[in-house]
Amino acid sequence: MKIFVKAKPAAKEASVEKIDDAHFVVAVREPPNEGRANEAIARALVDYFNAPRTSVRLVSGFSSRQKVFEIL
Repeated sequence: MKIFVKAKPAAKEASVEKIDDAHFVVAVREPPNEGRANEAIARALVDYFNAPRTSVRLVSGFSSRQKVFEIL
């Protein structure tokens, strides 16, 4: 399943907000340096979907706030 994520790096509070079945807003505390925010977003999605880390993969949007993740 592919989900579309609007990323909010360096946020005051970490959160996952569901917009609809395929769209989420994910705020993380990590800054967008060296992929740290991407990793934090992936961890947040793992917790939200209660899935193993290996099943969450960033497909596109490595350096953008609009990202596409795949949940296997």
